[in-house]
Amino acid sequence: MTTTLEAPKHSHLEESHPDHRIFGLILFLVAEGMIFLGLFAAYLTFRAVNSLPPEQMPELELLIPAINTTILISSSFVIHGAEDAIKKDDVREVQRYFGITALMGAVFLAGQIYEYSQLSFGLRDNLFASTFYVLTGFHGLHVLVGLLAILAVLWRSRQPNHYSAKHHFGIEAAEIYWHFVDIVWIVLFVLLYLL
Repeated sequence: MTTTLEAPKHSHLEESHPDHRIFGLILFLVAEGMIFLGLFAAYLTFRAVNSLPPEQMPELELLIPAINTTILISSSFVIHGAEDAIKKDDVREVQRYFGITALMGAVFLAGQIYEYSQLSFGLRDNLFASTFYVLTGFHGLHVLVGLLAILAVLWRSRQPNHYSAKHHFGIEAAEIYWHFVDIVWIVLFVLLYLL
């Protein structure tokens, strides 16, 4: 006679565990922030020991980056509207806010590409050019990743009941990441274009 083991009456999947995904995202963003801090420190070190004569320092256009800055900062307010909408279980509003934010992110990237096409220096011209392209390019990569995350949330929100007031990690994570990208850009804009 064979005996079978009975499954436990309650599964570990049914137990309530705290959701540590936001904590993991914040740790990831802290690590990314450290990379940006290292790049900022490298740029500031370059500025402190600059061996280029002032006439060889390239002039940066301010109009396009200022417009880009306005777009990116405004997009943070737009994406925040999605958080308020999902708390009311209004997925349509979330889609609208995320759609507008995605458009703003795409416009920002297009503005950055346009700025690159208008610059009078290339990546290898001097140390300033290299640090400029690394800083803005690395940030642009982060904007692209944020844009892809926003588009992923939009895609997943098409499924009925995928997001709700109780289950909206994707929305929250994309918003936090987007705010991080915006904060980094503000620092970058001040360092590169205003100082």
